Amino acid sequence: MTIAPSSHGSAAGLAGLGHQIMWNRLLAIVEEQAQTLLRTAFAPIVRECGDLSAGVFDLRGRMLAQAVTGTPGHINSMAASVNHFIRHFPLDTMREGDVYITNDPWMGSGHRNDFVVTTPVFRKGGLVAIFSCTSHLTDLGGIGFGPDATDVYMEALGIPMLKLFDRGVLNETLMAIVKENTRLPIECEGDIYSLANCNEIGARRLVEMMDEFGLDDIDALADHVVESSRAAVMEAFARLPRGTWTNSMTCDGYDAPVTLTATLTISDEGIAVDYAGTSPQSPKGINVPLTYATAYTVFGLASALVPQVPNNAGSLAPYTVVAPPGCILNALKPAPVTCRHIIGQMLPDVVFGCLRQALPDRVPAEGTSCLWNVTFRGHDPGAGREFVYTVVTNGGTGARPGKDGLSATAYPSGVRGTPIEIVEAMTPLLFWRKEFRVGSGGAGQFRGGHGLDMEIENRSGRSMDLLASFDRIDHPPRGRDGGGDGQAGELLLKGSGDRLRGKGTQPVPAGERLIVRTPGGGGLGDRGDRSVDLVSRDARDGLASKA
Repeated sequence: MTIAPSSHGSAAGLAGLGHQIMWNRLLAIVEEQAQTLLRTAFAPIVRECGDLSAGVFDLRGRMLAQAVTGTPGHINSMAASVNHFIRHFPLDTMREGDVYITNDPWMGSGHRNDFVVTTPVFRKGGLVAIFSCTSHLTDLGGIGFGPDATDVYMEALGIPMLKLFDRGVLNETLMAIVKENTRLPIECEGDIYSLANCNEIGARRLVEMMDEFGLDDIDALADHVVESSRAAVMEAFARLPRGTWTNSMTCDGYDAPVTLTATLTISDEGIAVDYAGTSPQSPKGINVPLTYATAYTVFGLASALVPQVPNNAGSLAPYTVVAPPGCILNALKPAPVTCRHIIGQMLPDVVFGCLRQALPDRVPAEGTSCLWNVTFRGHDPGAGREFVYTVVTNGGTGARPGKDGLSATAYPSGVRGTPIEIVEAMTPLLFWRKEFRVGSGGAGQFRGGHGLDMEIENRSGRSMDLLASFDRIDHPPRGRDGGGDGQAGELLLKGSGDRLRGKGTQPVPAGERLIVRTPGGGGLGDRGDRSVDLVSRDARDGLASKA
């Protein structure tokens, strides 16, 4: 999107051109901020997979720009988090060198394994902006990164809104508490410093930009970015049909299936989504704070309707998301929420089911959606210590209008898969197989993306834990308009043949091989309408039989 006015010959046009240049600089700054975090993080899920967010905010708490590197659940929840920081630490109390931190699920990104770090920026003694970032910490004690807990206090160490640095002085007490409450103290300490450091780099670059352009503040630039982005979204919405549509989806849940129901309304004011009719919150840790539900709902809608508009406070403003308090998408404290991604990442598919009734050529069939993160915990004989490691994987996306679905792709999360070589170098795990699960994508004129077929051996010499947090096993992704459903996910032990539950901590005995089969995406359209060229391509690529 070009946010500068087109009348470059006028004074207004020259001002707009200046804003465009500064906007591009903001994008470069926040991407350097994110790359700093990516390259200095200790946790492999951040360093190798990009499970993070980074952005710059004005003094009204409005997100102006976000890094391309990052996940919607982190980015769009961070957009709301900064206002919570300002509420706890008013602007007139902020001092140069202060850095703030929390992992409160309801004021952060939805669970305690994510730290949000926020830093005020000063220039010539005056407060001019705020930088914020988020990343996932692999272990913060408690029951671990699985859905077994029955309240948030069991899940992990909780950090309220606190100062990480006070005028440049580290909160040593806080750091000692964090290190005492994790199975990975060195990794956690390093990740906290990484978060603070990336904000510091962003702050330096912003001050350099302000010096270069002679800016005493960024208020005019902030207004231009926010107002232009909001106007672009509303212009796109003006071309959409008006009306209200409802869709429901059933997913596996923990002990019982969960129903997600959305009612979507497009009006002159924007788009509103109401999750009335959704199942109540669960006694286990698959609940979703509303901030995370909002993040993925809005991301799904934006990716379908206005993908060209940058993501900031202005482009987010025309969306409204509500859910009944106490439902699984608006879980109330102290509900357990560690695996909120299982349900929260389904929400783009839920709202796509509404949109397809109004705009059938805009949205895909259902996909795997929620990440199939394989988390192991056990003893590493080579390192002589306990280890906790999350292997990031996913299944196929749903077929798209005019295109097949994507195989083994983490939509809507956007994180990268963990390289096998990294896993094997850092853990006593051996991958015997990681390949496309041929035929798992639903058949159709356009087929769903394929899942993965993996075989992972426990070589630790001891039993280790699998912290299972998977879905789409009992309720696979649905095809659309005559397309077939994707294949369901599957977990089993190769030696014993025992099938494992999709959720909950379960042992993987020494020497045993875990088979993980991730779901395929749903197909779109009748399979009889599939072109000969696509059929031949699948056969050539080994993704279908010759028949």
